[in-house]
Amino acid sequence: MIEDPIRYIEAFSEAGADLITVHVEACKDVKATLRAISDLGLKCGLSINPETPVDQLKNYLPDVDMILLMTVHPGFGGQAYIDSVTDKIKEVRAMVDDSGYDIDIEVDGGIYAHNIRTVIEAGANVIVCGSAVFNGNITENINTLKSIFDEYKGEE
Repeated sequence: MIEDPIRYIEAFSEAGADLITVHVEACKDVKATLRAISDLGLKCGLSINPETPVDQLKNYLPDVDMILLMTVHPGFGGQAYIDSVTDKIKEVRAMVDDSGYDIDIEVDGGIYAHNIRTVIEAGANVIVCGSAVFNGNITENINTLKSIFDEYKGEE
């Protein structure tokens, strides 16, 4: 999470980014920031922190390809999942489904094998796992998480 991310959009594009996600809370002008991203031909993501109301996203649905719900406070790894965000995932899933737009719902923070089903069942379809992968045996961790994903892919 960086303040006033519009300052860095071009640099990230030049570095090879194809999707840039910005935080509602960090943008002086969210619409202008999303427009700057899409004007470069990149996909747009919009994120909110755990305490930010979901309705902060509603006006931007036509402008985004992905919504990221932070399930911890941005800044450092290893934090515990904030349970109250589960209801927000459900709200955003309903909002997106009702809108008719094709928008991915991503979650980031405190996601492990013991709670990944919760976020998937709530409506998230892009999952960020840091500590769940890199703490302990990486191969075993990846295989465990992959098997859970495969369960859900089989239901589609």
